[in-house]
Amino acid sequence: MSAAGGAFGGNRGLRPVPPEKGIFPLDHLHLCDLEKVEYLNCLKTAGHQSEKCRQFSKKYLQCRMERNLMAKQDLAELGFKESTVETTGGKVTDRVVTQDQ
Repeated sequence: MSAAGGAFGGNRGLRPVPPEKGIFPLDHLHLCDLEKVEYLNCLKTAGHQSEKCRQFSKKYLQCRMERNLMAKQDLAELGFKESTVETTGGKVTDRVVTQDQ
């Protein structure tokens, strides 16, 4: 066995890298279970096409933010936009949805 690798060939000298967005506490008290189940059910019925379940994903993330299970962040930064909004000129644009709306 080489000195650089562990029992299973892994490099024991590397330190783990934390997640990009920080830690996400588990929902031990099941505060957002309803939202989680709705999202997972939608994924199952939509053939795991997440785009069709964005409203449930948004609702779940909002629940987690409201209950301090994740850092509060603008939903636009998480990729949530309202699409196909007509302007006064009749053009279709994308409008970013904020938490205040």
